[in-house]
Amino acid sequence: MKFMKLGSRPDTFYTAEAVRSVSSEVSSDLIVQVTGSRYLLHKFPLLSKCLRLQRLCSESPESSQHQIVQLPDFPGGVEAFELCAKFCYGITITISAYNIVAARCAADYLQMTEDVEKGNLIYKLEVFFTSCLLHGWKDAIVTLQSTKAFPLWSEDLGITSRCIEAIASKVLTHPSKVSLSHSYSRRERDDVSCNGAESQRLKPASKGWWAEDMAELGIDLYWRTMMAVKSGGKIPSNLIGEALKIYAARWLPNISRERNFNKQVGSDSDSDSTNETTSKHRLFLETIVSLLPAEKGAVTCSFLLKLLKAANILNGSSSSKMELTRRAALQLEEATVRDLLIPSISLANDTVYDVDLVITILEQFMLHGQSPPTSPPRSKLGFERRRSRSAENIDLEFQERRRSSSASHSSKLKVAKLVDGYLQEIARDVNLPLSKFITLAEAIPDFSRLDHDDLYRAIDIYLKAHPDLNKSERKRLCRALDCKKLSVEACMHAAQNELLPLRVVVQVLFFEQARAAMGGGKVTELPSNIKALLAAHNIDPSRPTAALSTTTSIQADDQWSVSGFKSPKSKVSTLRMKMAEDELDVSDLQSDGLGRSSKFKAFCALPTRPKRMFSKLLSMNRNSSEKN
Repeated sequence: MKFMKLGSRPDTFYTAEAVRSVSSEVSSDLIVQVTGSRYLLHKFPLLSKCLRLQRLCSESPESSQHQIVQLPDFPGGVEAFELCAKFCYGITITISAYNIVAARCAADYLQMTEDVEKGNLIYKLEVFFTSCLLHGWKDAIVTLQSTKAFPLWSEDLGITSRCIEAIASKVLTHPSKVSLSHSYSRRERDDVSCNGAESQRLKPASKGWWAEDMAELGIDLYWRTMMAVKSGGKIPSNLIGEALKIYAARWLPNISRERNFNKQVGSDSDSDSTNETTSKHRLFLETIVSLLPAEKGAVTCSFLLKLLKAANILNGSSSSKMELTRRAALQLEEATVRDLLIPSISLANDTVYDVDLVITILEQFMLHGQSPPTSPPRSKLGFERRRSRSAENIDLEFQERRRSSSASHSSKLKVAKLVDGYLQEIARDVNLPLSKFITLAEAIPDFSRLDHDDLYRAIDIYLKAHPDLNKSERKRLCRALDCKKLSVEACMHAAQNELLPLRVVVQVLFFEQARAAMGGGKVTELPSNIKALLAAHNIDPSRPTAALSTTTSIQADDQWSVSGFKSPKSKVSTLRMKMAEDELDVSDLQSDGLGRSSKFKAFCALPTRPKRMFSKLLSMNRNSSEKN
């Protein structure tokens, strides 16, 4: 980093009995008191360069030996005053980006201007500041950081604004044209004099080379500098977003993984230090949100959801939460299940995760994801060989809409898988209300789920975690489940799932047997009545089902077990148990006044193949009775 040396005499200051003095053949005649420290000095070298000391000495009465001068609220304290005093004595001092702000404020306080003496300290500091420090990248960053100790002085002297302008101009300039006193890679450090030649440095190749160094700035200075950078209009929005991500990682606490952070804040609410820390983090968060670029995709959805987690825990403003929710909804297809696991801090419920917030994000995603028309408007002039420019514009607009519609459809497919994975995670929460689970499950359009294996797994996990659900609640839970979209493995598991309603088990058995009959080659053609039933449900049994999704990791006890499924007795036993449990559903199967027990015994006494056909007919009768 650059530095400047002034003066040539050796340092002769010393301390004796808590008093700082300077070795000299001439006796001292001036006592200067600075913030509790006393200096025994000489009038001539000091008054010849400091206009303020001249005025103070002329106003204060002289004593027999020493004249006493008080300097209250001296900027920079004793270090800055001693620097100015040594300059007056001609003692060598070193000025760099680390102490130039304090020296400049102290010199202005003492009024060491050109009117008092040519080549005074203020002039030399200004020349070094403008010609050297503002031209170096790291020098400008360090100088701007040091203004934090003297905010009012730095603003009045224009140091802060000039540093911000210099930094912003360098960010907008190609790295090869910037004099870097300290590279982004932090692999080298330069210590050169103002007039000396700079050594060879490794030039950073990254377009965002400036982000990490700027992340060292405090929040106020960072906001002003980033606003200056953004106003230049030359930096892509994705680089701005990456810089904000680096700054958030530098200053915001890692609260996304530690839910007890909020509990700790709540328990120590009477502590001033805890409240101050929380307020500081909240200020960082609000500032980062205000600096987010408006363009979609400038920051990742994962980063937006992390900010939303922080806003939830730090009790951020409602406007920040709404903005983050809106932006995350626009890019929801990029998120992962872990991103959506936002800790709940509401005292009204004991749920582990904030499901209401995810529901809001999903609703906004569906609102923004409305598909545009997929067919172009018909033109009366379509028969003309030479189409007008307006017709060409219509076609271009239609093609753009088609691309947008395709992207929207693809996004909904991804979000459907995401929501089903999220449902599997929150289903383990014993305090999760059934209504919220159903709201999330039914928020996904039916066409967005190519298969229902993940949804079935989530329902199965919820049933295991909530064994006290009654029959009506279990039916409501399975309302969004489409048995036609279950894979063979899922059907095998569902056929023996004792927690499912009877209606779902019967449907699973029917569709599984219909597919097995067509796919096994034993039956060349289904009966006409079965075909009619399949057509009514829009089922093509010849089409292979989707493979079981393995995108979501689940615990060992939630894995599906398919042992014993090859035996038809297992399915019959499950059906027997379900019919014995669910009297309401069994009554739906009763017809012609037959009693439940006799009907069930007759069904179980059938051989295997007639029994399968009989189950199909039962389902047909059941569906026809429901329609009537």
